Amino acid sequence: MRAQAFWKVVAADHADFLSRAIELLTANDICYCVIGGYGVSAYVDPLVSVDLDIVIAAKQRSEIERLLGEEFTIERVPQSMIVSTQGSDLRLQLQTDPRYESFLARASVRDVLGIRLPVASLEDVLQDKIWAALDSSRRPSKRQKDLADIARLIESYPQVRENVPDEILRLLV
Repeated sequence: MRAQAFWKVVAADHADFLSRAIELLTANDICYCVIGGYGVSAYVDPLVSVDLDIVIAAKQRSEIERLLGEEFTIERVPQSMIVSTQGSDLRLQLQTDPRYESFLARASVRDVLGIRLPVASLEDVLQDKIWAALDSSRRPSKRQKDLADIARLIESYPQVRENVPDEILRLLV
């Protein structure tokens, strides 16, 4: 299945939201990288989600918000903006937490379910998942998915285990 067809079926992206949003970011030289579940999927066997998490450059935040807001719906929540559009179940979650800013410099282009996108480094994707798993304000089901993603990364890249706090390693047994 071609990448665009996959995203249309899996994320019910009948509005071509993903392609339009990525084209808008690229055409305007917006610095971003993929994290979250799709960041994990760039390194290990993919799991499907309707959320595509990305880090955005703080200095471009107002420009990004203006550009995306002209074409899509933006909801502001603590530490992120959720971008969506009618006709697509896919949501872009733009991470605005300043801890993520350094991820941009270490990102590289990788395959994300058939689309070439800048993705945070393996270590940064893991760090994102560690922060998410330790965030007690997140829903328990989301934190369980974060733990599973950490386990999948460790299984495929045993060398990153040393970066995982003991409190998380104990939960992975």
